[in-house]
Amino acid sequence: MDNILDLLSELVSINTVNDPLNNVKPGRDTASFIADILGDWGLSPEIIDSNGYYSVFGSIGRGDPCLLLLAHYDTVPADPSKWDYDPFKLTIVGDKAFGRGALDDKSNVAALMLVLKELADKDINCTIYYGFTGDEEIGGANGAAVIAEKLRVKNKLPRFLVNADGYGMKIIHKRRKAFSIVIEVEEEEKKVRGILKKKIFRANYPVKQHAHAAYFLPGVDTHPLLAASVFTREEEVCIVDIEGEFLKSNVVPASVSIEYVELGSGDKEHRCDSALTNLLKIVYSITRLSIPTERPSEYGVTITPNIYVKQGKLHRIYFDLRAMLKDKSVIEDEVARLLIEIFPKAKYIVKTGRGGYLYTPPISPLVKTFKNALEFMGEEPRLIEGAGASDSRYFTIHGVEAVDFGPRGGNIHGVNEFVEVSSLKKLPYIYLKVVKELAKYFIETSK
Repeated sequence: MDNILDLLSELVSINTVNDPLNNVKPGRDTASFIADILGDWGLSPEIIDSNGYYSVFGSIGRGDPCLLLLAHYDTVPADPSKWDYDPFKLTIVGDKAFGRGALDDKSNVAALMLVLKELADKDINCTIYYGFTGDEEIGGANGAAVIAEKLRVKNKLPRFLVNADGYGMKIIHKRRKAFSIVIEVEEEEKKVRGILKKKIFRANYPVKQHAHAAYFLPGVDTHPLLAASVFTREEEVCIVDIEGEFLKSNVVPASVSIEYVELGSGDKEHRCDSALTNLLKIVYSITRLSIPTERPSEYGVTITPNIYVKQGKLHRIYFDLRAMLKDKSVIEDEVARLLIEIFPKAKYIVKTGRGGYLYTPPISPLVKTFKNALEFMGEEPRLIEGAGASDSRYFTIHGVEAVDFGPRGGNIHGVNEFVEVSSLKKLPYIYLKVVKELAKYFIETSK
């Protein structure tokens, strides 16, 4: 399994960006690449097509389903002009391998593929499923959710899920669920007197660069659209337009600029939009909603406004919300109460996927097995809560015990994303030991 860097290099070289705003999504080529290699190694995977998103799915062993190995090959967009390296060519500098998807999540894809190669000719007395999906970055509805439903309908859901979509060589046994709030208003243009100005707000992460909305730390990080909201609330201005580096609903924009009329000075007449002004003002209030949750979280509830769009006469702002909740009704109630008080003209919708949040008890055999594997490889086992959501949520809602895991690295979803090479090389050995021990445990306890 020492050729993991070669395999990762090939995976990174295939552009698998998911960018719904620009109608960009991965093609079939990556799924075919993975399936062809697994086929050469003696496996028989299938490619599942769901609405033009492709997943590789298969199984090894026989008997009752004990385990699913899962990873995703799609990535967030990358702007090559901001990178020090070609994001679609794996570049190794010291102990860092740079490339889009090098950490999230093609390193895990490569590691699981090599584990499957090792297991291909083994006699295993339980069924081990594997899946490589192409839509995790946009919610997983056509990847992991399809696989989960496929197994549920057949009453073949596994007891355990190893979701290879973590980071830091840490055992992630808790994650919040992701929701989306969309606030919409219709434009209300008016003429005002003042001075036309423009102001730019930039994201700032004084502790650690990340750009992922789930990792945003209120009170520590600076969100540009949130800063623009506070500016609009505090100053006598009327907003003309909002522009920004808006990528997707779970990525904090790097910068946001507002064009506005400074009221009370100058005598020149300008057009502005009072509805857009009020919409921007309430952004701060939405992010301060108090949402009751089902379980405690180290991160609490985080709400970030990451997309602004104008379609026709409608202004929309999309908020990413993370919370230990299954049901969106609690969020809907709180949003409705707030808008009735401060902006009744605004319309809203709360969206979420079919899955739940992740919570696997520390006493779970799955957690204990990961601890044993890490100690065996000379790593200190650490049990943590992950900030972002993951595809494990489509299985935990059905009672499947899950853990998210992955190598060390940095700049997830950001510029110069990288995986730590020394960590990467240990990865397949850790997964292989976990798989063997869990299969043995399942067989012994099922007798």
